[in-house]
Amino acid sequence: MHRGDLTDEQWAKLEPLMPRRARTGRPPKSHRRMLNGMLWILRTGAPWRDLPERYGKWNSVAKRFYRWQAAGVLENVLSELQRQADVDGRLDWVRHYVDSSHVRAHQHAAGAKGGTPMPRVWEGAEAA
Repeated sequence: MHRGDLTDEQWAKLEPLMPRRARTGRPPKSHRRMLNGMLWILRTGAPWRDLPERYGKWNSVAKRFYRWQAAGVLENVLSELQRQADVDGRLDWVRHYVDSSHVRAHQHAAGAKGGTPMPRVWEGAEAA
């Protein structure tokens, strides 16, 4: 196991939530190995082609990620983990939320001035 990979305890919680493997065809690579590869990409921000070999072929990991994303697997896993934490009383909905530090603006919004002018806070205070 490498630094940053899922621990046995973490995997024990995730394994039951993973999709069942097909009984026909070539056996797929381990879900744990593939998920560790996906998490490595997420952690480093590196392109898929730079994925270390220990996680398998980069294109196999990428294909599984995009398949899982399209099928809603990752969203279902997150929802179930949140549900379990909520049932156990380990989730405070007032404090736990998802924040995005990257919000894409519309192409016409780039660099343009406009919008409603905001009143200066001190203008009202000076009048009072």
